[in-house]
Amino acid sequence: MSSSDIFIGETIGTALLTLLGGGVCAAVTLKSSKARNAGWLAITFGWGFAVLIAAYVSAPLSGAHLNPAVTVGLAVKTGEWGDTPVYFAGQLLGAMLGAVVMWVTYYGQFRAHLSDPEHIRDAKLGPEDPHPHDVAGPVLGIFSTGPEIRNVVQNLATEIIGTAVLVLAILTQGLQDGGKGLGVIGVLITSFVVVGIGLSLGGPTGYAINPVRDLGPRIVHALLPLPNKGGSDWGYSWIPVVGPLVGAVLAGGLYNIAFA
Repeated sequence: MSSSDIFIGETIGTALLTLLGGGVCAAVTLKSSKARNAGWLAITFGWGFAVLIAAYVSAPLSGAHLNPAVTVGLAVKTGEWGDTPVYFAGQLLGAMLGAVVMWVTYYGQFRAHLSDPEHIRDAKLGPEDPHPHDVAGPVLGIFSTGPEIRNVVQNLATEIIGTAVLVLAILTQGLQDGGKGLGVIGVLITSFVVVGIGLSLGGPTGYAINPVRDLGPRIVHALLPLPNKGGSDWGYSWIPVVGPLVGAVLAGGLYNIAFA
């Protein structure tokens, strides 16, 4: 794969990922959405289908990493790091583009939701909140993840564990078939792995398990002209970046010890 193929494939694939993944969060959250209050099952399956579609589209160009943690895990496994910056650049750009298109899709719903007096009240900061950018706004959860209980050690551990499960499941694909890989069926299996992680491990932090899936849309949230949107919770933002990368290194190391 050429560098241009990798960059284009990862940009398109990660844009689809965050468009559809953020889209299901918007559908469940926003006022005047037909899917409002559909619940956690809708979100977990929505993200699983987002992975399925994004990976299927981008696989011929870039191999469909769509996630710096996957890129790092594969690099630890193979020892090949040369294309890593290209993958990262395409993934971050795609994540941001997908978040913007999601906002355009739900533009009217965002306006209705954020003009509702209840949500305006939620977005206002009190005198005890001296750092507004570190306070999660009422729609930040559509763009990025956040913990139900703020505990740095637990939140970081949750992201490490969830990502290690994801990356190990990807690295071990096809071992039962002489290491040939699973082809198209591997995309389906990975999508179900994402659903399983969301159902089983997603409750504490919202399971970012992907640095750009969280960081790219968080940047877009900070930049978009959303009235009464509140802060982007930058104080938490490092956890869904560092945790998945650590989890990827651990998964790659475990693969090399146990399976290589």
